[in-house]
Amino acid sequence: MTEPRRRAARVLLLDPADRILLLHGFDPLQPGRTWWFTPGGGVEADEELTEAALREVAEETGITDVSLGPLVARRSTAFSFDGRTFDQDEWYYLGRTRTTTLDASGQTELERRSVDGLRWWPVAELLAATETVYPEGLGGLLAALLEGGAPDSPVRLPSLALWSTMDERTHS
Repeated sequence: MTEPRRRAARVLLLDPADRILLLHGFDPLQPGRTWWFTPGGGVEADEELTEAALREVAEETGITDVSLGPLVARRSTAFSFDGRTFDQDEWYYLGRTRTTTLDASGQTELERRSVDGLRWWPVAELLAATETVYPEGLGGLLAALLEGGAPDSPVRLPSLALWSTMDERTHS
C-alpha cells in the first residue's frame, strides 16, 4: 500500500568533537538488510519542519539540548518499509549538541522494532564506511559543511527510489 506523500525533517546532529550521530536500523520484514541514518522523521500536520526535527531527535535519542542551525540539504525519495511504500520529501538541518549520552526510551513502537543502535561517527570514519548510510553521500556533505560552513541555499541531494521489501525491478 502506498502512503500519501510524506514530509520529513532530519538532523545532521554534531557533538562538540564534530562527530555526527547516526541510528542503525533495518526493515522489520527484512532484518538482515541494515543501514545507518540520521535522526528525524515525519512532520505532523500541525508542525513546522524545525519543530518536527527537534521532536524527532528528542524521541529517538533523548537529546533535548539541540541548537538547530540552517537547512543544509533536501532530497526526495521513495522507499518501502515494514510493508508500506512511501514517497517522501526530506529537509536536513545542521544541529549541534553538547550531550553525547543517548537514551532511546522515547522511541516509538516501530522504532523499537527497527532501530538496534545509535553511534557517534567521526567524519573520517563516515567517509571510509563500507556500510550503507542514508542519505547517500552524507560523508562528503558533512566534510564540506565542516570545512566551508553551511551553503547559501540547501544542497539538493540525489532523488532515489529505495525498495527494501519489494523487488526493485517492479518499480523501474
